[in-house]
Parts: sequence; structure tokens; C-alpha cells
Amino acid sequence: MTFDQLGLIDPILLALQEEGYSTPTPIQAQAIPSLLEGRDLLGCAQTGTGKTAAFAIPILQQLEKVRKENPGSFQHRNRKDIKALILTPTRELAIQIEDSFKAYGRHLSLQHLVVFGGVSQHAQTEGLKRGVDVLVATPGRLLDLINQGFINLGHIQFFVLDEADRMLDMGFVHDVKKVIAKLPRQRQSLFFSATMPPEIVGLANSILQNPVKVEVTPVSSTAETVDQMVFLVDKVDKKSLLNHVLKDKSIQRALVFTRTKHGADKVVRDLEKTGVRAAAIHGNKSQNARQKALSDFKASQIRILVATDIAARGIDVDDLSHVINFELPNIPETYVHRIGRTGRAGASGRAISFCDEEEKEFLRDIQKLIGRKVPIQSEHPYPLENQEVEKPQRQGAPAKKASAPGVKTVPPSSSNRTDKAKSWFRGRKPSV
Repeated sequence: MTFDQLGLIDPILLALQEEGYSTPTPIQAQAIPSLLEGRDLLGCAQTGTGKTAAFAIPILQQLEKVRKENPGSFQHRNRKDIKALILTPTRELAIQIEDSFKAYGRHLSLQHLVVFGGVSQHAQTEGLKRGVDVLVATPGRLLDLINQGFINLGHIQFFVLDEADRMLDMGFVHDVKKVIAKLPRQRQSLFFSATMPPEIVGLANSILQNPVKVEVTPVSSTAETVDQMVFLVDKVDKKSLLNHVLKDKSIQRALVFTRTKHGADKVVRDLEKTGVRAAAIHGNKSQNARQKALSDFKASQIRILVATDIAARGIDVDDLSHVINFELPNIPETYVHRIGRTGRAGASGRAISFCDEEEKEFLRDIQKLIGRKVPIQSEHPYPLENQEVEKPQRQGAPAKKASAPGVKTVPPSSSNRTDKAKSWFRGRKPSV
């Protein structure tokens, strides 16, 4: 299938051609036709599946259709009537979504704007005064601007809630519900989440009306194009091991994950001492610092970008060959999201994980989720003395999970959550 077969208008097809896109991803091929028919949509899809284009393209096409049929509604005096709202949890993701609308709608006469916190609101309010058709926003800044009278959501025709599970993780659900309460009842709603825990299921049911359901790349799966490996290493040797791994000149750019903001900053300091250009991106950094770090990384001006999970959600970097888990995540689904940054769109990638003795519990949970063992790379200068990952079973007694000292283990409900989500999703027949 090609984009030509999806019933798209010529200006959008031209923009896609200029972007170098000819074949839609599975979620785009499944979602776009139904969205063009005006259907609500529930998408269970993780990052890297092409979901931004899956909702941006049909929204742009439908807005252009309305503009042609009723040009008066798009005149400057009515431009304050925002027609499409995309709500997303992080500033980085909001900026990238707005960039996508800009790229796919470059040949259309539609105005779009992104608003987020952490920076002065002046430029954003000036843009709102000039008039906006498509608004991309994070919840906090959106509510601030609504309360100040700069934004009215009473004319929204299209509403997208993106990364709903991350909204829950970041404590934004109450803000999201406040936003939803301000939307008109008659609208087309799109809901995207990589996982479907019970709270997210309830939120989706409250927003959507008889939605089309699309599930692409379940959270428990990892791309076959990503070569995974794990290095068992003592915690104190991780810094040295990272320096050793980065001697490989084929690693031109790598995204390195830590669990904490402090850990990210420390990794950057250690790398810079060895002459490796690196920058950190996390919630304590200013918006300008975060954007500069991301821009420098995309432009290959720095070799290593060190990130925490929340800050990195939605980061989309072309041709990212390596992801390195300096610390394994204590939630197995997070591992899938992390390594999904590489090996996108059929390209090959490599995911390298460092695992110390206390993190073996996390590695076992990850392997259980993805349904396979991650190969152990033992040929390195800092091997952990105990290279065994599986727990020894006592004869005649079942193995008992024990928490590593000072480390919070994954609650059983975390894995159950994914199983329940998949059964909930798959137990319903698609509405198409």
C-alpha cells in the first residue's frame, strides 16, 4: 500500500513526497481511512510506530476540507476559534508534533502553534492572538492560558490525547480531565497509549464514542531489527565500561538512559572528563537547555545524549544506531520503550544494557515480558564475578522472590497490568 491509495489530497501527498515518505506504517494504513470518515480512534501503539502522522495527516485533510467548504470560518476574525487540540505530556514531544503538522501541512493555509511551560508565555500568547487552527499543548501551560482568557476550547472539532499512559505516570490525569471538561461534546476524539492499565482504560471509555481500535507493536515486543545484549558488571565499574564501549568508533551517536536526573548529570561529567562530548536532558534542565541539547545531538555536534525516561519520551532522532541502558529500568515496559528509540522504520540498531548484581531482578522481569533472554556479552574488561542471571531453585521448594538491598522491585501488578491490557484490547472486536 502507498499513501496514494489512502485517499489523501494532493497538497498532503506532495508534502509526504518531499519528506521522502511513500509507504505508510501499519498504524497509518489502519488509522487514516477511518479517521477520514470521522470515526473516534483508540490506538495502542508505542513510540516509533508512526502514530504522529497517523493522526496529523487526517486532521489536516479534514480541516482543509472544512476551510474550502466554509472559507468564512477560517477568516482572521475567527482564527481564535481553535479547531484541533493535541494534548501531550512533555515539551519535547509537543515540539516534535507541531513540527510534523508543519511538515505535512506545508502546502495548506492552516495555522498551528505549540504551547508548553518552562519558558515565557509572551511568544505563545502573541501567536494565539494572531489566530490558530491547530494547537499542540502540554496540560499545565494549556490550563494556565485558558484561565488567563487566551484560549477557548469551545470550538474544538478534533481532540487528540497522546501518550496517555505517560500522562498518568507524570500525574497529569487530573489536568487532562479538566481540559476534557472544557471541550464540546460534538468532536472527533483520538486516544493513544503505549500501555492500557485500568486507569487509562477508564479514561479512554470516558472520551471515545464507538471507537475504531488499532493495536500496533504491543508493549511486550521488541523490534527484530534491534540487536540486544547485556553486560553483567559491578555498579562501580559501569563508568569504566561505558568508556570502554564508546571506544567503538561505529557508535557515532548514542542515547544513554539513567534512572535519575542526578545520575544523568554524573554520567555527562564523567564522559566529558574523557573527552566525549555529551549533554543531559531531564526535568531539572531549562527548556532552552533541553532544546539545545536535543538540537546538538540531532546535528551530531555532541556524541552522547544522556536522558531520564520521562524527559526522553517522544524524542525522535533519525538514524540513531545505539541505545545504552547505563541503569536498567525497574519497570520492564520501560525497557521496551527505551530500546525502541533505535531500529526504527526497518533500520538496524543495537541496544546495550549494563546490569549489576542488584539489577538482575529487573533483567529477569524484562526477559519475562519480552518472552526471550537477552544475550550476555561476557567479553569485556569488567565482568561481574557472578555471571548467572536466573535464580537457583532449591530442591523441593519453589523459588521465592527476594528484593535486592536498597532496591525497589517491580510489583507483581506491573506485569499483570500488561497482560490485562492486552486481554482487554484484544477481547474487543474492531469497530471497522
